[in-house]
Amino acid sequence: MNTAVDRHWLQGALTNLEQEAARSADTHLLRVDLPAFPGIRVYFKDEASHPTGSLKHRLARSLFLYALCNGRLREGQGVIDASSGSTAISEAWFARLLGLRFKAVMPDCTAPGKVRLIRSLGAECVLLPSGMDPTAMARELAAAHDLCFLDQFGLAERATDWRSNNNIAESIVAQMAREPDPEPAWIVCGAGTGGTSATLGRYLRYRRLDTRVCVAEPTGGAFATGWRSRRADAVARAPTLVEGIGRPRVEPGFLFDVVDEVVEVDDVDSIAGAWLLEALLGRRYGGSSGTNLVACLALASAMRDQGRTGSIVSLLCDRGERYAETLFDPGWLQARGLDIAPSLDRLRSQLQPARP
Repeated sequence: MNTAVDRHWLQGALTNLEQEAARSADTHLLRVDLPAFPGIRVYFKDEASHPTGSLKHRLARSLFLYALCNGRLREGQGVIDASSGSTAISEAWFARLLGLRFKAVMPDCTAPGKVRLIRSLGAECVLLPSGMDPTAMARELAAAHDLCFLDQFGLAERATDWRSNNNIAESIVAQMAREPDPEPAWIVCGAGTGGTSATLGRYLRYRRLDTRVCVAEPTGGAFATGWRSRRADAVARAPTLVEGIGRPRVEPGFLFDVVDEVVEVDDVDSIAGAWLLEALLGRRYGGSSGTNLVACLALASAMRDQGRTGSIVSLLCDRGERYAETLFDPGWLQARGLDIAPSLDRLRSQLQPARP
């Protein structure tokens, strides 16, 4: 190996990532005023506005930085990871930026729109039937073909610098600084790798803030089961149709002790929440954003009932256009026996102020 040539490529790759971060303006923090909750302000950080359309843009950049700086990724080497779609889209985008081949290993039930987008970025998709483990397959293919395994589920918590550099928690705190309630009562997020909740919880403690972290989880998800039992080997009690969260097992990046609450949300309510977000904000977001909305309403209701005021911040995780053939398709919902109308009516009623 020519060390000088290898180091020259490494420095160029790191410069590319640094330039990309400088070109990407921070994501918007959207305030939503809900008349049913006087004195409680709800904000959504629009992570779908990243160039790759989801909060996984931050994670993908961090994973590439981690692989490069740890000597795990070299010039011309292919890259591989396991994903339910959004991380793979972001990783494929960064791989193309660096001139690297990328292979995504995903469940074959991944939204078709995501698969098409990954392939349009020049990446290869390996779709696995139900029952096969995408992470195990990605690791196996990496070893067999000398690919760099980015390992989002194993390394997300480690790869993300929670004190600075591409840190979503730091961004939220800075953006809230001039709001009426600058120190949120709650920050709400989902858990896929567990990296986001770990970053939020660590940073809030680092800054000595009283803000608490709530994980919004599909009903029966492994993170909810594990958090309540404090068992790292917990598995999901039920599957979910919400992509990106509701993992079948607790991932190593999920830190129990920095999460203050877990709110479980039924799939039908998550999907109804995604539909409601379109009415509230004028554009579509994915199912995990709907899960976050439902959890925010539960927390706001509890605060109102306790006579408390303050702010709640949550995340809009990815673009809803990716789910046009699934969550936003009435035929797809009907085929799965999902009637979201009652859930939509119930959520809408929660937004209405109580009658005197």
